[in-house]
Amino acid sequence: MTAQQRVHWDEKYRAKKTEPYPHPDPLLFEFTPPIMDEAEHRALDLASGVGQNGLWLAAQGYVVDLIDISRVALLRAQVEMGARGLRNVNLYPSDLDSHEFVQNQYEVICVFRYLQRDLFPGLRNAVAPGGRIIYETFNQRYLQTAPDFNPDYLLGQGELAGFFADWRILHHREGKQISQLVAVKP
Repeated sequence: MTAQQRVHWDEKYRAKKTEPYPHPDPLLFEFTPPIMDEAEHRALDLASGVGQNGLWLAAQGYVVDLIDISRVALLRAQVEMGARGLRNVNLYPSDLDSHEFVQNQYEVICVFRYLQRDLFPGLRNAVAPGGRIIYETFNQRYLQTAPDFNPDYLLGQGELAGFFADWRILHHREGKQISQLVAVKP
């Protein structure tokens, strides 16, 4: 992304700063593995925005990395972290066009309402064996509601599942506007 895109997202989040802090996405509740031991368990909230999903994962005991291009969004996440007393969260203002993922680093990666197809190889590598990806974003049917939305950022039918066809799929849904996938890395 360019500096212009960073400014765009900072402005969007600045305009929402008085809105209530959002709730985590419900897909996490059903498919996030509970932590059953004292070992460090790592999670990534990619394109995290204000971090509601990552902070929920942190409250479950994960050490969480929030990555987003918007510093304004991450500052709001930092304020919320302080209010909740969470210390197991790392904030990374990063342009995902140049971000490099560490292989086998995360047990959970969640991505909500974000699509950048060239990141899929890196995401696949970043999930540890036995770990999972929890992904939800808009599909092409979203154009019926938002006809001006850029179709480059919309999934085709079955496309998301296709990126993880060789993984064990726990959940796959093609909804009226969104596609969901939860898959476990072999």
